[in-house]
Amino acid sequence: MGKLAIISDIHGNLPAFEAVLEDIESRGIEEIYCLGDLVGKGPSSDLVVDLAFERCRHIVRGNWEEFLVQPTEFETLKWHQRLLGEKRMADLRALPFSIEFRMGGRYVRLFHASPRSVYERVQPWDDYGRKLSLFEASDLSAEPLKADVAGYGDIHNAYMQHMDGRMLFNAGSVGNPLDMTQASYAVLEGDLGETRRTRLDLTFARVPYDIERAIRMAEEVGMPDLEPYARELRTGRYRGLQD
Repeated sequence: MGKLAIISDIHGNLPAFEAVLEDIESRGIEEIYCLGDLVGKGPSSDLVVDLAFERCRHIVRGNWEEFLVQPTEFETLKWHQRLLGEKRMADLRALPFSIEFRMGGRYVRLFHASPRSVYERVQPWDDYGRKLSLFEASDLSAEPLKADVAGYGDIHNAYMQHMDGRMLFNAGSVGNPLDMTQASYAVLEGDLGETRRTRLDLTFARVPYDIERAIRMAEEVGMPDLEPYARELRTGRYRGLQD
C-alpha cells in the first residue's frame, strides 16, 4: 500500500506550507501531489514555489498560476510577478493541467478546479449533476476516461462525497483555508498502478500553524491587500480577494 499526500492552494503562505510538510513527513508519506495555486495572496510565493518544486512529485497549474504569468495592469499581480522573477514564471507556465493514474483498480484524476478549466468553480453545495460532471474527461485530460476518483482544490473547502459509485473529494487549502483556520490536505492510500480492485482509503488532515507569523511576514515586505488577507487567515472566511 502506498500513501499520497494531496495538497492544494498554498497561496504564498510559507508557515502553513512548512507545517504541512512537517506533518506529512511525520506520517511517513514520501509522495506529494500538488493541485495548484502555489502563488498569490500571501507574501512568500517565491519561497513556496522553490520548496514545492523540491518536495512535490507532481504539480498542476491553478488559476493563479495561469493569470499571474500573463501581462497585467493590476499592481497587486505585478507585485507578485516581481517577487517570482522570470525563471519561476517560466516554470509555472510549463505546469501540466492534470495528474492521472490508477490506484487500487480505480482511475484517478486530479486537477485544480474542474477537468475542463482552472477557473470553473464547483462548491460542495452545488447541484448534484454539476458535481457529477467532475468525473468526466475533457480535451485537457490525459486519457478519455471517466474517473472513478476525482480530486480537486480551488474552493478552499475540504470535503468528500460518494456519487454513483465514484468518489469526489476536495483537498482544501494549505495556505488560505475557508472552512476553518487550520491548513488542510488529503491522504490517498492504496496500491499505486494496480488495475485490480483493492483497498482505497481517503483521509483528511488538519494542521495548526502560526497564523500571526504568516501575517507578520506579509507586513514586513509591504505586501498589497494585506488587511483582507490577514482577516481571511484569522477567521477562515472569504473577504473579497481572488481565490
